[in-house]
Formats: sequence, structure tokens, C-alpha cells
Amino acid sequence: MGKFLTRERFGRPQVVAGLMLLGFVAQCAFLLQQRTLPLEMDSAQLFRAIEGLQQWSGQAIAGTPSVERLEAGTPTPPELTANEGYDPNHAPLWYLLAGLPLLGWNGNAATGSFQYWGWMARAPYLLFGVLLGASLWYVARRLYGNAGGYIALGLYCASPVMIRGSTLYSAQPEIGAAWGAFGGIFTAIAVAHTLYAPREVVVWNWRRILLLGLSLALAIGCQFSLIVLLPLALGFMLYLAPTRRGAAVAIWAAACGVAFVLIFSSYLFQPTVFWRSMQHAVFIENGWRGFLTPNAYLRVVREIGQAGPGLFLAIPVALSTYFAWRRSRYFGNTAPLVVAAFFLLLGMGAPHYPGLGFHLMALPFLFVFVAGIAADLLESGQRSWVMACVWGLLLANALWNLAELARWGRV
Repeated sequence: MGKFLTRERFGRPQVVAGLMLLGFVAQCAFLLQQRTLPLEMDSAQLFRAIEGLQQWSGQAIAGTPSVERLEAGTPTPPELTANEGYDPNHAPLWYLLAGLPLLGWNGNAATGSFQYWGWMARAPYLLFGVLLGASLWYVARRLYGNAGGYIALGLYCASPVMIRGSTLYSAQPEIGAAWGAFGGIFTAIAVAHTLYAPREVVVWNWRRILLLGLSLALAIGCQFSLIVLLPLALGFMLYLAPTRRGAAVAIWAAACGVAFVLIFSSYLFQPTVFWRSMQHAVFIENGWRGFLTPNAYLRVVREIGQAGPGLFLAIPVALSTYFAWRRSRYFGNTAPLVVAAFFLLLGMGAPHYPGLGFHLMALPFLFVFVAGIAADLLESGQRSWVMACVWGLLLANALWNLAELARWGRV
């Protein structure tokens, strides 16, 4: 215990980050308290929970035609009806997460206990939101120091999109996929940085291999289109370890194997059902025509604006600094910018689902990029002026977010 509670692992930065995350949880709790009412529960959420509970009870495999949906009493989403009963976008893992907190609960969703049911149903996504925030702070702090970690987490905790995604308030349950995508990319980068250590690489990295596999399984299992993470993660690993590419490919392949086993296990290791589901899955949507419509670009601007005015104002400044100041163009800033741009482009090409999911995946990387540029500027000769601007931006963003929460509570 004494070795764990060291100043490096648990000191003032960790306490500050913990308090910021408690503020994030408090905002989510306020929104849940205001909006978790019987009439606010949509059939889609009830459908996910019932599908997951049926698989947990061993009755069927969620997201496949094996589920007795007529007896469940909830309307089947049209994307499943038009796809021979298979979910084209999600593995059963997505449903199992939705049903997990309701195991052993004997309440009736149609009675007065519906409000309690709503809290329980949203619990996994609130947990994912907190874990994503903690991961964001950890990565930004390792890359840019305490200042970068605080800025990234400050933008995250005051982002209405992240609060809505963690509470499922007018949002799809994609926060788990966002955490998996964020963890998958930065775990792959971390693994690549260890390949020059004088040890047996694959064996020594078994913890990171498992973590990378878990991240990929969570991301792809919750959104099939995030299979694009596989070549992206491999590309970063090969770039960072040009002389150890064999080891990089071996670790990447091992992590992909872990992810495959985890996703396959959500199909109860039934190869026929798994194969049929993959045949009906939609991994990449061919939406190149979306780039020819102005609405696609306006949608990206609108999504970034909804993430908070702080981010909306900071991105042009960060991009201008990145391209004008050579010192800021290093891998720690370039990697999150490249990933964010990649997800935004995928979102533009998919005007419907999962395009909106790609926009959510891009936001944590944008938070990291903005934090990195701000941390670089704080080390310049204009530190006092930059510090004042950063504080003003974060405070204004937080106040605007609180005003949004108050407005949502009155609706």
C-alpha cells in the first residue's frame, strides 16, 4: 500500500484531477435527476436492456434473430428488421453492457420503479464517461505535463456532448466505444515506445497487449465501423518503431487476437451465428458523396460547437499555432490531430449513423491536441498572457456549460 500511495502515483495532480472528475459526475447526476422520468425512457433503451438481459439469462444471443422479440414487448429497431434480424452496427457486447446493471433486478419498467431503472440502465455509460476523462487526463499529463492534463480535463468536464453521452440524454450509447477508441490509439503508441527496451518484447508487454486488446474489443464491439482502428494503430506502431517492426506487428496481431476472442465470446463462441452476423454487419459506409454537400461541413462545425464554445474558439488558434510555430509540430501534438481529423472525415462520409459516432470519437483527441498546443504556448515568453487566456477560456466554457445544464433541467 505504501508503494502505491507515492507522490508520483497519488499526489496533488491526482487530487485535482479527481475533484474535476467529481464535478463531472455531479453535472451528470444533476441531469439524470432532472431527466430520468418514466416518459423520458425511449423504446430503444428498453430494447437494448431487454436484449442484453435475455443473453445474460442464456435465452439467446443479443442482436441476432435468435431473440424472442415479440415476447419482449418492445418494437424492434428498423435497422434490425431490414437486416434479417441482425444488428448491422453492434456486436452482442453492446447489449450485454446495457443489461449488465439490471441483473438480479425484479422491478417492472412500467411501474413507478421506472425512475430507478433509468438510473441503473445509464450507470455503465456514466462509468465509461468517468474512465474516458481519467484516461484523457493521464495521457495529456504524460505528454504535456500537469498544465496540459488540467486543460484537457477542464475542456472535457465542461463539454455538454460528453455529459449527454455519459447520461444518454438525447444521445446514442457510444461513450464506451469512444473510451475504447481513445485507449486503443494511445495504448498502441505506448507499446511502440517500449519496443527498444532490452527485454523480450512480446512477453514483457503482455499487460499492454491485454489492455490494447480490451480497448479494441470495446470499441469494435460497440461500433463495427471502428474496425478502422486496426490499421491506424498498426500505422502508429510501425512509425514509432521503424527498426522493430517485426515485434510491433507481433504485438499488434496478439492484441487483435485478444479482441477477436472477446468479441467472439459475446456470440457465445457459436461460429455460425458469428459468421452470419459478420455477413450482415456494416463496417464501412461508402459515403463519398457526403463530401460534396455543404451540410456535411456544417454538421462538423455544429458538432464541435456543441462540445463547448471553449473548444470551438481554441481549435482555430491551436491549428494556426501548429502550422505557424515549428516547435509545436512534434509527434505528441501531431498524433491526436491526425486521429481527430481522420474521425471527422469518416463522419462527413457517413451522414447518418455511425457518422455521429465518429464525431464523438474525435472530440477526446481534439481536447488533447488543444491542451498540447496550450501547454507549449505556456512555455513560451508570453506565459502570463497565455495563462490569462487559458483561464478565461476554461471559466467561460464552464459557465456556459452550467447554463446549458440549467436550461436542460427546465425543458
